[in-house]
Amino acid sequence: MKSLKIGLVAAVVLSMLSCQRTAPVNKIDISGLWKFHSGDDVAWSVASFDDSKWESIKPTDVWEHQGYKNLDGFAWYRFKVVIPHSMIDNAFIKDSLQIKLGKIDDYDQVFLNGELIGENGKTIAGKTNPRPDFFKGPSQWYTPRRYTLTANDPRILWDKENVIAVRAYDSGGAGGMFSSPFEISMIDLSDHVMFDFSQSGFNFSGDTMISKQFEVYNISSREEFRGTLAVAANRCDNGLELFKQETVLNLAPGIHTKYTVNIKKDNAVPASITFVFREYSSGKEVKAVLEMPYILTPAPGKAPRINGARVFGVRPRSPFLYTIAATGEPPLTYSAEGLPEGLHLHAGNGMITGVISKKGEYKVKLKVTNATGCAERDFTIQCGELISLTPPLGWNSWNVWGLSVSDKKVRLAGDAFVASGLISHGWTYINIDDGWEDIHDKNGNILPNSKFPNMKEMCSYIHSLGLKVGIYSSPGPRTCGGYEGSYTFEEKDAQHYAEWGIDYLKYDWCSYGGIAPNPTDRQLKFPYQEMKKSLRKVTRDIHYSLCQYGMGDVWKWGHEVDGNSWRTTGDIEDSWESLSGIGFSQDSCSLYSAPGRWNDPDMLVVGWVGWGPNLHYTRLSPNEQYTHISLWSLLAAPLLIGCDLTQLDAFTLNLLTNDEVLAINQDPLGKQARRALKTDEYQIWVRDLEDGSKAIGLFNLTGNPLPVDVRLEDLGIKGKWMMRDVWTQKDLGLVQTHFSMKVLPHGVRLLVLRKEGTKK
Repeated sequence: MKSLKIGLVAAVVLSMLSCQRTAPVNKIDISGLWKFHSGDDVAWSVASFDDSKWESIKPTDVWEHQGYKNLDGFAWYRFKVVIPHSMIDNAFIKDSLQIKLGKIDDYDQVFLNGELIGENGKTIAGKTNPRPDFFKGPSQWYTPRRYTLTANDPRILWDKENVIAVRAYDSGGAGGMFSSPFEISMIDLSDHVMFDFSQSGFNFSGDTMISKQFEVYNISSREEFRGTLAVAANRCDNGLELFKQETVLNLAPGIHTKYTVNIKKDNAVPASITFVFREYSSGKEVKAVLEMPYILTPAPGKAPRINGARVFGVRPRSPFLYTIAATGEPPLTYSAEGLPEGLHLHAGNGMITGVISKKGEYKVKLKVTNATGCAERDFTIQCGELISLTPPLGWNSWNVWGLSVSDKKVRLAGDAFVASGLISHGWTYINIDDGWEDIHDKNGNILPNSKFPNMKEMCSYIHSLGLKVGIYSSPGPRTCGGYEGSYTFEEKDAQHYAEWGIDYLKYDWCSYGGIAPNPTDRQLKFPYQEMKKSLRKVTRDIHYSLCQYGMGDVWKWGHEVDGNSWRTTGDIEDSWESLSGIGFSQDSCSLYSAPGRWNDPDMLVVGWVGWGPNLHYTRLSPNEQYTHISLWSLLAAPLLIGCDLTQLDAFTLNLLTNDEVLAINQDPLGKQARRALKTDEYQIWVRDLEDGSKAIGLFNLTGNPLPVDVRLEDLGIKGKWMMRDVWTQKDLGLVQTHFSMKVLPHGVRLLVLRKEGTKK
């Protein structure tokens, strides 16, 4: 009997162990530590290679953040993992395995057990030798790396150890693997059936109706899915149902189906739409939640109002161009008292032009009148050596057109600044990014390519609109897009920029990494010093933007090379991960921001973006876009719109034309916000303003509405203050010790505290 009991116990234990071994495995997490080594050798892809002496690294963050600050060029990652055959048995769709590797900055080749399976986000089918030039061409840093193999692919070793090796190449700045997810799984319903909201924006009809077109598509080439599509819209504050609809849906292989929903709601109230596709046979669901845009800022009134910068810097004898930014019922008439000798005002369009010969500070009184009244504002012109006394407000072509930028697209952007009214809120620069260059001729003159037939004529046209023009180059022999750089031609290029009428230069490190692959502090500064000398030789003010992704803590020395702004991070993309990772990392450089010397966390990703030529509507939610503009304004960052200005929708235009938000960005004190409080759920940032007020941002880092309790003493603030909501432009009453507010998911409450009795 005893032996029977022992046998029964043993059987139970064996059964338990068996269950543990055969427990369903649907997904393998590979976000743990990988092996890492700088340099390049294709032999490192082989499964049998001994990587035991390599360093360990997290794949979810770029290598600069993990001790490899000055590493450009090649490096390798390796990871060992057993892939159980039971994944096929447990899968809903059994024919394909996918390996997800987040994103990789800038280029990659991925090997499985020594065989190439992917390159720069594209799966390689069958046995293919790796291309040695896979890192040539535009950067692929923003491309999700998802490599899909058929289940019977001989490169997969089922139930055995597999070695994933990633050959990464970084052309400068941030490098290597980052983002998420890092996992291995069989293809599932959600990998085939997808919702796409990026092909159209939201359309507003009056104040109570909004419509949205979306697509449901099946990317499978073989599978057909049948089920129901349920769409429901609810208010975010009280859950009130605004819309509900259910449709039978048959998704044949490769089909794209378009739908439009029309929802009645108050357009100032946040709401969300939930989309659910439920497959009949399995009961599996694919779900997406989409925030609806909500407009907070009231439209400008009929009375005249003067906006834009209150202070302007110019060097002696440089051409002067400043357009008075003003709103109000047209026609508007402009005047100015106290203009220094050499300057003239055009009363019909508000453009101040001319040349000032003498250094000095000039106090000017601006006036704008229309049939309803008159607005006045004090304006200071500082004629000296420092320019860009407030952060640039403008547009840059890169985040929308990439290398497909052209003369026509630049002119259309300038026209849109005027037609949309952006110019009336202080937006000034129209900047051409990479893709305009051809070659230097035998005399060393830089020539534009065929997309820009007459650069000087184009600049004159933009100036005639009351706007300024920017351009792009690299201190290396080639730009990031592979065009001609300024290496050894710095002086000639600066002369041509001045002759054309350029007002802004973005100078991008790019191929200079090949000249200084592991740059010292001196080498980081050297190419920017060279261009500084050349820019100072021309009689034209050209804003000098250092684009080198924050290497060597550029914010500590950018002023030494006469930089007016400097990038503090790698490139931004339209995702919460990118936006929050960049924006909330700026506290360490806050002390180095000052008038004429601005930290630049990269351009804006609102509206229609895409890095050209194919565009999509930003993937940032409305809450995240409010956070984007609020945080960049608190950071005193350059605000460079990166979207197609000819497709500005009502929400995006409203987002970019709140004059009280822009006034925080343009505050003459030039002091960047500091992070006053940080928790896992929220952050509070505070910025000192010139008039003694405080601008405060309450940021919700979570995916749920969050009440935030604020004690003024925790922010270093004492006394009695009048609190104003900047986005809604409404006073909220007096506060003295504390206040509490609900902040929407990934959203913000942007406030200004003014001392009791002071005017706004």
